[in-house]
Amino acid sequence: MVYAAVAVAVALGPSNLPSSLICRASSSSSSSSSSSSLAFDATCIKRAAHLADKSAGFTAPHPNFGCVIATVGAEEDRVVGEGYLYAQGTTPPEVQALQASGDRCHGATAYLNLEPSHCLGDQTAVSALIQAGISRVVIGIRHPLHHLRGKAIRALRSGGLLVDVLGEDLQCQTIEEALESCLLVNAPLLYRTACGVPFSVLKYAMTLDGKIAASSGHASWISSKKSRTRVFELRGRSDAVIVGGNTVRQDNPRLTARHGGGHFPQRIVMSTSLDLPETAYLWDVSEVPTMVATQRGARRSFQKFLASKGVEVVEFEILNPKVVMDYLYDRGCLSILWECGGTLAASAISHGVIHKVHAFVAPKIIGGKNAPSPVGELGMVEMSQALELNDVHYEQIGPDMLVSGFLHPVPDLAPVIPSIDETSVIDPTVSPYEASIIFFYKTWDPYGAFSNFSLHPIQMAGENGDFSTWQSVEHYYQAHKFVRVDDPVGINCIEDIKNAKSPEEAARLGRKMQRQCPDLVRSDWESIKINVMYRALKCKFSTYPDLTAMLLSTAGSVLVEASPHDLFWGGGRDGEGLNYLGRLLMQLRSEFLADSSSEANEATCGLEENEVQKLP
Repeated sequence: MVYAAVAVAVALGPSNLPSSLICRASSSSSSSSSSSSLAFDATCIKRAAHLADKSAGFTAPHPNFGCVIATVGAEEDRVVGEGYLYAQGTTPPEVQALQASGDRCHGATAYLNLEPSHCLGDQTAVSALIQAGISRVVIGIRHPLHHLRGKAIRALRSGGLLVDVLGEDLQCQTIEEALESCLLVNAPLLYRTACGVPFSVLKYAMTLDGKIAASSGHASWISSKKSRTRVFELRGRSDAVIVGGNTVRQDNPRLTARHGGGHFPQRIVMSTSLDLPETAYLWDVSEVPTMVATQRGARRSFQKFLASKGVEVVEFEILNPKVVMDYLYDRGCLSILWECGGTLAASAISHGVIHKVHAFVAPKIIGGKNAPSPVGELGMVEMSQALELNDVHYEQIGPDMLVSGFLHPVPDLAPVIPSIDETSVIDPTVSPYEASIIFFYKTWDPYGAFSNFSLHPIQMAGENGDFSTWQSVEHYYQAHKFVRVDDPVGINCIEDIKNAKSPEEAARLGRKMQRQCPDLVRSDWESIKINVMYRALKCKFSTYPDLTAMLLSTAGSVLVEASPHDLFWGGGRDGEGLNYLGRLLMQLRSEFLADSSSEANEATCGLEENEVQKLP
């Protein structure tokens, strides 16, 4: 399969469809009608995929969902509502599109690039589609995560809706192209699921003669300003940007996005020896965090120096690209950008962690026998061993040429593999949840609804006794760092956090203000923050019965917030974290179980009293 790039803009009316999107039709009118219908389906799915990509650079990478609602009839096929997932923990695109379409959604068709999440903790999207009277749903691809795969499709069909899945229920060349756009927009999620590592992109700029710097090491600038602006956009689409120690020594990079969006990826330096300068832009973490990955025991004094600057240091027994990718996978990362030199690039390719390449080729010649090239030694001695890119794309950016392609095809996870739940139905001896320890972290995890970032608004009483609605537990928690602070800046910060579009942005605002203006944080914060989180969590789980049932279903299991870097709320990388979030949830579970037991006893006592009264 050839994977074409997602169209930047797609016409929304069948009269504007390019001829390449029209399926070959027979002479019969029914075939012509069917061809036109499939073409419109493909157009709307492509539009949904395009919408799904709109949050890139503004939020951290997350599963990309887009939705288009359209009325399909004899007179005219037209789009009446659209939506996309802005960030994890925000309003589902299906709900947005339904709200935009109003009464016109009754009997309409919903187009989704990705099967929506549907689990005990989050059934919003499916319920909204059914209750709104949608008659048909067209889905680009099934959800790649096993605990979600196929669940929404089954729920929608059980609700009486007609559900068509591209490549399964709908097939033709036009549909194939729409399917490709759905695969590409969620390539990071697909690679992460199929390969067990984050989606990794190698980016470099080189001269026409294949050099990334002069013999002296000087490299500013090979590519044009327009190309460098594109690099900022690539960074904004990533969870982290990786460089090696030599890049820090030679270039002293900032590695910021500088693209106008709200998301800034973490900077990561890989250095076995920690032979790094004490003065570097990367050690300034006032705006963007930096992590240094190194060999265990390397330069303890320099590790202490970095820690004093606020730089996170992570030690590995053996440092190589694969173990770092495994660690970032555990950290929940979806997409990584490698902007390293040739030696580290070659190592990353050799370890099989690079999936895509972006090469900016400038029309310059620098020469030099010892001038470095973008990829170092790979051990290949014949051209037949050369790695070939798939789905190669060429784009002129100013005077430069951007050549991009995949080292491995985008996985489509076909054929359909039964999920754990489906397997347990086939074989009752297989239990989905046998483990005595249950981990949760990202909202798209099996128990992601336990996260303080999940989309579950809560109503909490304020200082004056009035109730206010907070979009998530994280909104409430971050804002309460600055409650009772008599300062206009702090008061404005509370309002900004409350109005933040996503839990991610609320956390970013709260952490940034705490880091830059520690005097604005309430003086008793360290002693009360656990209680603040507890109150918000209790409100959340008390408000939503499905969440209560989900929490009670974990009875007998240890709950661990699986963040490898948050040693207070999370369990840490090797279990060294305090796991306060997991502990609070277990406390709530005990309280709910006690309440259930008490209610059961009262009910039993009531029945016994009734029986006594019936006695002669």
